[in-house]
Amino acid sequence: MSLRIFILAGEPSGDRLGGALMAGLKQLAPGVSFDGVGGALMAEQGLVSRFPMDELSVMGLAEVLPKYRHLKRRIRETAEAVLETRPDVLITIDSPDFSLRVARLVKEQSGVRTVHYVAPSVWAWRPKRAARMAEVIDHVLALLPFEPPYMEAAGMACDFVGHPVVAEPQATQAEIAAFREEFDLGQSPFVLALPGSRRSEVSRLAPDFGGALQRFTAAHPEYRIVVPAAAPVAGLVQDALQNWPVGTVLVDPNRFDPATTRAHKRAAFAAADLALAASGTVSLELAAARTPMVIAYKFQWLTWQIMKRMALIDTVTLVNLVSESRVVPECLGPECTPEAIAARLNALAVNPSAQLDAMELTMERLGQGGEEPGLCAARAVLDRLPGR
Repeated sequence: MSLRIFILAGEPSGDRLGGALMAGLKQLAPGVSFDGVGGALMAEQGLVSRFPMDELSVMGLAEVLPKYRHLKRRIRETAEAVLETRPDVLITIDSPDFSLRVARLVKEQSGVRTVHYVAPSVWAWRPKRAARMAEVIDHVLALLPFEPPYMEAAGMACDFVGHPVVAEPQATQAEIAAFREEFDLGQSPFVLALPGSRRSEVSRLAPDFGGALQRFTAAHPEYRIVVPAAAPVAGLVQDALQNWPVGTVLVDPNRFDPATTRAHKRAAFAAADLALAASGTVSLELAAARTPMVIAYKFQWLTWQIMKRMALIDTVTLVNLVSESRVVPECLGPECTPEAIAARLNALAVNPSAQLDAMELTMERLGQGGEEPGLCAARAVLDRLPGR
């Protein structure tokens, strides 16, 4: 009898993880069948989504409230589908507000095995989340090498399976040359500016990023500024650039087909001499491209007050955490000012190689050079299934 898997993803990042995991499962368990919810990449692996994944890609209280009843109905419908089909395993991918609610309803009425892909960052704050998660999850697939002990201490099995960033292709020299020609960069050195992918982030960060880069280019006039915008905020970024250094280049993905957009992003990351980026997983993408960086982020006042009191770590940058170093400079909260950011960029321009060892170590610890994360995750799922 073939393996039956019910798999759930609620946003594009989860769809990417799910697609790679499904490909790995098909390789290791021929004849496996899938049911559940996912996006285009999971559809490519054979999933017929029970409803559009976009319905779950809702963020922020203002956005969630109007759709609350609908989301609750989708949670109930999805749990009922799992209970009706009785798969060998339910795999939930990130999106904990949806995924873990489904898992809880399933566990209340059955013994279906549950696997959650992406460990919650209990090492950063709110450590009690792991104990609550253990009530409904049997096995966790972790993206970061230091996460398994936290999950195991809460009572769940956990395997580090590698971070998807290590499987992403890097730019070729031809792609870099085409990128420089397309945006008329010549051989100029440039700073990659990444003020976030959400409207709230761009609105908060763009003025300080622009002020910092004005100061930086005044001291280093040979540098250009390149901004690869996320498609949903490209217009907002373009408006913000009116107050940035003259000659700043906007890479607008809405002007190009998806393949060209991906090539542009790879080339921009690889060709940049320095980067100024919002806090987030983008630090790992920069590390994969070996691009030295400054990380900056401005929080809402209340969020910052809560974080200061509840944070369990002294850095938010994953490169610093994974490499067990503090070489990537940060400007966070009240330190996120044009003056402070410019000072750190100036120091980085003087000694950009200081971060290279940490970036190399980060990629090595995240699984670069080993088995692809999707295949590793599939193996972990199968190895812990009862009776296999």
